[in-house]
Amino acid sequence: MKSNQQFKFSPEVILFPLGFIMFLWLIFAIEIRFGLNFNSFGIFPQKLIGLRGIIFSPFIHGGIEHLYHNTIPLFILSASLFYFYKPIAFKIIIYGILLSGLFTWIIGRPSYHIGASGLIYVLASFIFFKGVFAKHYRLIALSLLVVFLYGSMVWNVLPIKDGVSWEGHLSGLVIGFLFALLFKKQIAKPKKYKWEQPDYNEEEDEFLKHFDENGYFIESLPEENSIDEDLEITSNNTFSTPVNYVFKKDKTED
Repeated sequence: MKSNQQFKFSPEVILFPLGFIMFLWLIFAIEIRFGLNFNSFGIFPQKLIGLRGIIFSPFIHGGIEHLYHNTIPLFILSASLFYFYKPIAFKIIIYGILLSGLFTWIIGRPSYHIGASGLIYVLASFIFFKGVFAKHYRLIALSLLVVFLYGSMVWNVLPIKDGVSWEGHLSGLVIGFLFALLFKKQIAKPKKYKWEQPDYNEEEDEFLKHFDENGYFIESLPEENSIDEDLEITSNNTFSTPVNYVFKKDKTED
């Protein structure tokens, strides 16, 4: 897929991430308004009932601070995903939620794991590694931007802070890395120059004809058939051509 076909702004680049964020805040507002607590719908590892959390946990947050800290990176990363990887954006989000949730259910501690941070790690990991693997200058620049903005998140995949689901973060990081390896189609390819094409013939390259056998640049090439056939080159390197003269008597007035 050509870069100019993929890197094109469209309304869904903003609308889908914004809609997802608004849905998260709506669920939190319902909890506050009606005094509800949806934490029990989170992932509870190694229990069958805890499997439902694979679907529900990304939409549940423990407090306004938790939701606020997830909102900005989720919006930026998902918008970047839809802009740079639009053909596979929904696959990354849906499969990312399911697989990172399943991995959390397998390795997690016996506690409720909630929040969209697992998905955030999927997106950050995928965008970073995919940009590196794709070797496309725009995607590499995006990878560097992700490192600059969210590089410190890597420490949260370690059990260094109480009350934080490092298992969910680690799951998202691993799944995002695997997605970067597996999703190869419909990804923008770096531009190949003429000499990188498989059918490139060095002898037919007009540019290389400007270099002599010693590698020196020749500003202008000798022109072929540039002299008209009627011209004759004399021995002293001057041009001559036969000229016929017609004499006409001037007409005088009476």
